[in-house]
Amino acid sequence: MSPDIMAVVAHQRVLPVLRTASAAEAVKAAFEVTEVGLSVVELTATTPDWSAALREVHEGSPATSVGLGTVTDEATARAAVEEGAAFLVSPWPSSEVRRVADAAKVVFIEGAFSPREVAAAARWGPVKIFPAHAVGPDYVRSMRQLLPTALFVPTGGIALEDVPEWIEAGAVAVGVGGDLFKGDLTRRLADLRGRLADKQEWNA
Repeated sequence: MSPDIMAVVAHQRVLPVLRTASAAEAVKAAFEVTEVGLSVVELTATTPDWSAALREVHEGSPATSVGLGTVTDEATARAAVEEGAAFLVSPWPSSEVRRVADAAKVVFIEGAFSPREVAAAARWGPVKIFPAHAVGPDYVRSMRQLLPTALFVPTGGIALEDVPEWIEAGAVAVGVGGDLFKGDLTRRLADLRGRLADKQEWNA
């Protein structure tokens, strides 16, 4: 697999989660975030005709690594891989999605919430803590003490401006959705990078 998806996500510190009402909106949003330097993008299986959106983004921006989120079953996972998804994301634990990802040699960011789920997911790879807004950064901080090498990607209800707080708590990156498009994304992302750089976190 190339590039190393999690290394790029860790550098970005933000994983755009594009949950839209149509494939056209998903493509438009994907191109908007890639234009400001985010080269790993997550579309979602809840978007109608997501496969067409994935193909269009992949063809229109070959340097972008496009993955599919909200993958909850084997059939969707297989379809995503066949369409060229560079990674898969589930909202909760899913051994069947993991099996597909392992067989295809693509990254699987497994959803988890309870400490037991988080610990189990961390044995296999990166963990999407979801819904993150329900627990806050201190939850990541506590889990980090127990699982110091785990790759946590908290997602759900997080504003772009709050990303540094989650990074400080021990997240490798943060999933951000609709809040990305509330205002000037270029300026807001530049501000975020400045804040993270001040903490010597952006390039960590």
